[in-house]
Amino acid sequence: MCAGLPRAAGLLASAIFMLATLAYGVVRGDHVPTVAAIWQDARDWAANIAGAHIGSVALSGHHHLTREEVLAIAGITGRTSLLFLDVEHAREQLKENPWIADATLLKLYPRELQISIKERAAFALWQKNGAVRVIADDGTVLGPYVAPRLVALPLVVGDGANKRAKEHLDLLDSHPALRDLVRASILVGDRRWNLRLKNGLEVRLPETGTAAALERLVALDREKNLLTRDIVILDLRLPDRITVRLTDAAAAARIEALKDKPKKKANDA
Repeated sequence: MCAGLPRAAGLLASAIFMLATLAYGVVRGDHVPTVAAIWQDARDWAANIAGAHIGSVALSGHHHLTREEVLAIAGITGRTSLLFLDVEHAREQLKENPWIADATLLKLYPRELQISIKERAAFALWQKNGAVRVIADDGTVLGPYVAPRLVALPLVVGDGANKRAKEHLDLLDSHPALRDLVRASILVGDRRWNLRLKNGLEVRLPETGTAAALERLVALDREKNLLTRDIVILDLRLPDRITVRLTDAAAAARIEALKDKPKKKANDA
């Protein structure tokens, strides 16, 4: 019996040495993620065999993302066991997706998983350097513009326009008739906005007092149909005056009209 002790000790030492060598090879060869994945699969397999598999997933709150996309983002597959699922890690994975503002996961033993997500809503389209992206109201880029259903979203243009879009578009929303005429809002120098209307008219808004400038614009249009006249630029940057630039055709017609005025007066005399 005593003779067997050295042999057992030797076998134990050999096993420890082999495990240490294997661990060193794993780390040295940068195989830690691979081995971890194999270990996780083996662990989940054992738990599933024991009856701790995920029998059903109750998912709620998804509108833009599909069920399959949500499960893939959370890292949940047909092999994932309910017992060893790290719900906090899965939650963080879900929150890394720009469409997902928040998520909760709840294990209901023996075999049910509940996932509830809160999606960000598509708020506007943002154009920068020729690329158009969908953004949330906090400026988060949700993804490239691809869905035809989003074509009616307001368009903001320029560097930093995504972060300032909500404040600006909220002002426009207080004037629905004007808002419906706007094709794009362009941020200039990260300081102020220009409105590009659907008829080509450019409205230059001031850096401060934007709300008052919009009130003036709406009142003038109501009284004089200013936004449908032959104007290419309407400048509201000065609080005490409005500057307009006529279209080439309107400017030429005005010049001709001014030339005719002295002649008419001479004939009348």
